[in-house]
Amino acid sequence: MADNDREVMERDEQGVSTLAWFLTGAVIGATAALLFAPKSGKETRQFIADKAQAGRDAVENAGQDIVDVSRDMFERGRKLVEDAADLFERGRKLVKG
Repeated sequence: MADNDREVMERDEQGVSTLAWFLTGAVIGATAALLFAPKSGKETRQFIADKAQAGRDAVENAGQDIVDVSRDMFERGRKLVEDAADLFERGRKLVKG
């Protein structure tokens, strides 16, 4: 059971890492677009506003994903503690005889 939990945690960490790299790439891409494809001031301001909104949405979604993963990890941890307490109690009863 511990191996399964470890695999799930590693997969969750990999997902967060992938999201971070995606966001980094998006910022770099937006910067490059501004530098190499100049537009009028009004168009550039609108472009920046659109990208800022997209960035806010991405951060909000990433935050919600992190909350969901954290909640899931908390529940799994709670279950592990309950199982360990159960095993401890059964072992104690066996020793008492």
